[in-house]
Amino acid sequence: MNASWRLLIDDGPADGAWNMALDRAVQVCREKGGSPPTLRLYRWIRPTVTLGRFQSADGVDMEVCATSGIDVVRRFTGGRGVLHDDELTYSIVAGTADGVPRGTAASYRMLCEGLVEAYRALGVEASLTARPRGDGSSAACYLHATAADLSLGALKLSGSAQVWHGSTVLQHGSFTLSRDVAREAQVFRLAGEESKRLMAETATIEQSLQRRPTDAELCEAVVAGVSRGLSLDLEPGVISESERALASELLPETDARTLPRRSNVRTST
Repeated sequence: MNASWRLLIDDGPADGAWNMALDRAVQVCREKGGSPPTLRLYRWIRPTVTLGRFQSADGVDMEVCATSGIDVVRRFTGGRGVLHDDELTYSIVAGTADGVPRGTAASYRMLCEGLVEAYRALGVEASLTARPRGDGSSAACYLHATAADLSLGALKLSGSAQVWHGSTVLQHGSFTLSRDVAREAQVFRLAGEESKRLMAETATIEQSLQRRPTDAELCEAVVAGVSRGLSLDLEPGVISESERALASELLPETDARTLPRRSNVRTST
């Protein structure tokens, strides 16, 4: 695309509600023309489950989350629940005016090219490939295959989720360093066989590399990979006051206890 996008790398971890609200605020501001296309990299102040926009909370054990110090919030994108913990999370906000093709399938294919290059910059030979789909009953994202899965062979490395607002898309997902499978199984009420699948059918960066990359190495790989994969120049920037203000207004919508009303906003995973 040979364009210049803003790069936001958060100074420190934030709580889940703020992370989700800020992603959405950047998207809304981009659609209005007040924000540039943006790649944001961030972390979580504590382990956090994000539920898909219209996903029921019934598949999450709230008691386990409360006793384990795990937050539960609702994101603005579709899909199933994700337990965020030992990872670097990315979000991309851009529109058709920035060269992103309209439609979930086409935009996933394009944007995931940058993610594939990010993994390869780390030394992980990821690919955007079709995998067998799960049975559809589990609330856990990592037991399901989507068109946005990044895989290492037959193993799922990560998924992404999208929501369109007008002509602007928000896509976000995780670069998972390590996973506590036992805790994830408890959180999502996974039966014995599903818990085994979670371990057998997924991969992490640590497992793939047989070492743990530093935070700086991971960030540098993501920035370099997205730049190369999407033919972008990423210019360091800051969150605007209007984005901060809007994110604060959106915080109530991240409440996991309520389902938002369905609208003409299209969500996908």
